[in-house]
Amino acid sequence: MPPLCALLALGFLWLCSGVNFQPQLASVTFVTNNPTLTTVALEKPLCMFDGTAALDGPHRVYLYVLVASASSRNTSVQDDTQTPLSATIQQTDGGRTGPYKACAFDLSPCSDLPSLDAVGDVSRVSEILNAYLVRVGDNGTCLSDPNFQGLCNPPLSAATEYRFKYVLVNMSTGLVQDQTLWSDPIRTNQLTPRSAIDTWPGRRSGGMIVITSILGSLPFFLLLGFAGAIVLSLVDTGDSDGGATHDSQITQEATPKSLGTSEASYASVNRGPPLDRAEVYTSKLQD
Repeated sequence: MPPLCALLALGFLWLCSGVNFQPQLASVTFVTNNPTLTTVALEKPLCMFDGTAALDGPHRVYLYVLVASASSRNTSVQDDTQTPLSATIQQTDGGRTGPYKACAFDLSPCSDLPSLDAVGDVSRVSEILNAYLVRVGDNGTCLSDPNFQGLCNPPLSAATEYRFKYVLVNMSTGLVQDQTLWSDPIRTNQLTPRSAIDTWPGRRSGGMIVITSILGSLPFFLLLGFAGAIVLSLVDTGDSDGGATHDSQITQEATPKSLGTSEASYASVNRGPPLDRAEVYTSKLQD
């Protein structure tokens, strides 16, 4: 890094007096999942070209992408007339045969940049991210859309190392006025069971998915247990009714006996007539 480069607040914007600068990954303060399988978020070269020749007229910054290789560090992005290359991702086999222009944006004066102190304001998050960062690979439809116009910035390949370069173009002349160094190789993530799980805001990690699955199955087991309890209660109620009926029958059969009527009748039959009547019967028999 050049000696005059200074790191600004929150640690992701560099002020440089020259072009001896390499594109950098965006700070984790703003992008926690970077790179992803198909995207890379980079810091824009804000205020970086202020130390070069006077910026007369409109200027734009082109971002070039190249699959990293041993010779990619010195690959040119302009022809012999200093005209920037206009190769597309299709023409370069995704950056494997040469650099392609992925996106372009206006060069904003440093005085017009939104204050980083406003990063805590939720309503201004999108504005600040767009002003300070550029995301490579964020257009998932431009390759398949036959009516798409403009630069195509399609998803990158997973588990692949890329290099990036910013080029300052004078739009009045159409020529390259300045450019950065190629970045160090930046590798996109590799598809694994863990990385396949969405981790953007509002999405869940693997642990959260397991917990959610367990909690989601609890109502089924609770319902099953509730149904079982109802069945058992019905079975117990049936057994109780049968016992009560059996007891009542025994009681009914025992009740007449408790009254003593049968025994009294049986006793009266077998006891015989009173003694005085027996004597009368005997006298009559003797006569």
